Amino acid sequence: MVMSTEPLTAERILAATEEVLRRHGPAKATVVDVARQLGVSHGTVYRHFRTKAALREAVTERWLNRSTDLLRDIATRQDLESEAVLRLWLSELFQAKLHKAGDDPELFQTYEVLLRENSTVVEEHIAELVDQLRVIVQLGVARGEFTIPYESPAVSARAVFDATGRFHDPVYAAEWSRPSIGEEFGAVVDLLLQGLKS
Repeated sequence: MVMSTEPLTAERILAATEEVLRRHGPAKATVVDVARQLGVSHGTVYRHFRTKAALREAVTERWLNRSTDLLRDIATRQDLESEAVLRLWLSELFQAKLHKAGDDPELFQTYEVLLRENSTVVEEHIAELVDQLRVIVQLGVARGEFTIPYESPAVSARAVFDATGRFHDPVYAAEWSRPSIGEEFGAVVDLLLQGLKS
């Protein structure tokens, strides 16, 4: 094993883990493989991530959160009408999922396995996305651009998230390559916006 002189950071370990997962899949990837990829001992990896499960959880969280910052920036925009912000946010979420599934299908399948293992990470990710939707809905109501049937914008935000699940839940990934998927996505978003408009 060639020892690395570059400082070992959690980010480097996670990037190497992703490469190992891509190459070996979740069933065969080991911490020893990750250490070999980095040119360090597996004990060194364990200093950053105490268990294999902790490492897999962290790499799953990193993968899920890649698009979260961009979506958060969209959710807080006040220079556009609320309808445009919601449409842009939903479109960016869908595009992010499309790219994850289409650009690296082997890694996407690997992460589908990891998502089932790390339900807490997935729940936290979904909570973050729903809260971003709540920000959009709440501002739309405050501006008089949206009307919601519930007192809580959070309930409406969750309804929007659930109604668009076909376009961001990995369980539907096989449908995303259909030629009509863009038109179907647009129809769902139009219907949702029609229901929210004041």
